[in-house]
Amino acid sequence: MLFRSVANTLTMLSLEGCTPGGLASCLEVIADSVAARSSAADEVQLVMTGPEGRACHRDTAVVVQDLFRRAERSVLVAGYAFYQGKVVFEDLGRRMDEVPDLHVRIFLNVARKPEDMGSIPEIVSGFVRKFKARNWPAGCRLPELYYDCRSLAAAEGPVSLHAKCIVVDGREMFISSANFTEAAQHRNIEVGVLVRSATLAHQAAEFFDAMVGEHVCVRAG
Repeated sequence: MLFRSVANTLTMLSLEGCTPGGLASCLEVIADSVAARSSAADEVQLVMTGPEGRACHRDTAVVVQDLFRRAERSVLVAGYAFYQGKVVFEDLGRRMDEVPDLHVRIFLNVARKPEDMGSIPEIVSGFVRKFKARNWPAGCRLPELYYDCRSLAAAEGPVSLHAKCIVVDGREMFISSANFTEAAQHRNIEVGVLVRSATLAHQAAEFFDAMVGEHVCVRAG
């Protein structure tokens, strides 16, 4: 249908006196437009996790592990919930040991629970201890951990670090509804996008850099 419409349009232009050179220019513009549209589609991939056996574009866990395994310079992880992370982060921990210069930062949501009566440093210290014990592969080099300090101050109401994303080597970014839990990576219904764009990856990393520079997100241990 599209090609018939293009052919009819070119025929009409020819009858109206458009030169062969002009028609060729029109075709070049159309070809460039189609190529650009295809290129954009190649740069953005839909990533979905669903019930076992359900057809999906790409699986969340597969994409996450592939990003971790290919990292060369830097990995930025932001997540709201972490559970059974030893499995989720196994490949990242191994990659950190394989590439000593790999710089890894994980931004965490640290919240004060009703039963938490300790000071902010005590809550953060306890959270970091639990994260290392329950969510990080034993024996692997530890990443830098950060948290949003507003989440414990609660002066303006509840605040959460609710972002879920991965930025790798300043050129790829994965944004997803999935938390970094075994259930979210393998069983839940989750939807996200993998974007291969140095521009967007850089902007995302800059956002978190700014949060650190402005002391909104601070180092946790």
